[in-house]
Amino acid sequence: MNAPPNARYDVVVFDLLTALLDSWSLWNAVAGSAESGMRWRREYLRLTYGQGPYRDYEELVTSSAVSSGMPATLGAELVRRWDELTPWPEVPDVLGALGRRMRLAVVTNCSEALGMRAASRTDVSFDVTVTAERAGWYKPSPRPYELALAELGVPPSRALFVAGSPNDLPGASAVGMDVFWHNRLGLPLSAGGAGAEGKLVGSAATLGELLRVVG
Repeated sequence: MNAPPNARYDVVVFDLLTALLDSWSLWNAVAGSAESGMRWRREYLRLTYGQGPYRDYEELVTSSAVSSGMPATLGAELVRRWDELTPWPEVPDVLGALGRRMRLAVVTNCSEALGMRAASRTDVSFDVTVTAERAGWYKPSPRPYELALAELGVPPSRALFVAGSPNDLPGASAVGMDVFWHNRLGLPLSAGGAGAEGKLVGSAATLGELLRVVG
């Protein structure tokens, strides 16, 4: 799918586990409560975005549970229930509208197997799906973003990245991509997106606003 001649971007690249999927609800269900799930999830984000070179994803999920004061068995339970991940309500309409006009891709901090399973929950065939395992590095290293751009064959100026976590903002912007933040929880930019202000082209609590930004 080629973008219209006057389109601002040739491709939209998405974070997967937060921008497109409601992974928070699954973490909460496995942890037993929203409070425990939030604590576990925040520690998981801290570990993955601070990891750098790829380390087994399930190990990181398990380590984050333990360091959050929860049983190590939760890591395996999360993986067992992985196919319970569901897209945010507006995702089918937004991806459908965008997919008729341009190519779509995913860059996700995940293992290859779990990344493919998670991507399938959107019912969209992405042109490129890059996982941390395949790139050999976790975001916000430039490697995963750069691998996606190389496989798409587009310069960063022609790609829009849709972040789900504030931690994605500086990583994507550092390689030259504009960034739209799907800020479902209404977090402040200071929560992890410092340094990305110049490339941030929009932020909203739902993905519908993305269609206006893409134009």
